[in-house]
Amino acid sequence: MSKRKKTETKKKTTMENVIDWVVTIVMGLALYFAIDFCIGRVRVEGISMDTTFLEGQLLMVNKLNYRFNEPTRGDVVVFKSPVEPEKEYIKRLIGLPGDTIAIHENQLYINGGAVDEPYLHEAMTYDFEEWVVPEGMYFALGDNRNHSFDSHSWGGVPRANLVGNAFFRYWPLNRIGTIGYEIAVSPSE
Repeated sequence: MSKRKKTETKKKTTMENVIDWVVTIVMGLALYFAIDFCIGRVRVEGISMDTTFLEGQLLMVNKLNYRFNEPTRGDVVVFKSPVEPEKEYIKRLIGLPGDTIAIHENQLYINGGAVDEPYLHEAMTYDFEEWVVPEGMYFALGDNRNHSFDSHSWGGVPRANLVGNAFFRYWPLNRIGTIGYEIAVSPSE
């Protein structure tokens, strides 16, 4: 009698193990897709964000942030290109709707105030006449300004094109960490 009971118990345990595995796999897949819906992963392509981000680095992007919050000046954003919709770009958000943007003699101005940009490692070699960012649009520039195809070339980025903000670099391991966003604008004279 005890042998039969052990066998029945063993079969039940095997079935429970199968169910446990199936439940674990289903929950793992559900978690993966939920995270993938909220957090994107992007590989840096090109040199437009040097030296903030180097080609080949991997970043996490918060895809839900702009569904609930307004973009902030200084955010590092991923967006669908307004001129090449099949491509996504990563740039720094410089101008918000209604801002007046200008670049003169290697200096960026927002609403007449000079912007402190410690992340730039090379002086800009171009000027950009005053431009008011239209409602529903944003002005984005690469940190490697002289080698970036960005808003100074083609204008604003529509709000609908924003995918999310980059918030964490996870590759390479020696540069792992969160991504900061602050931009200091001096009062206009």
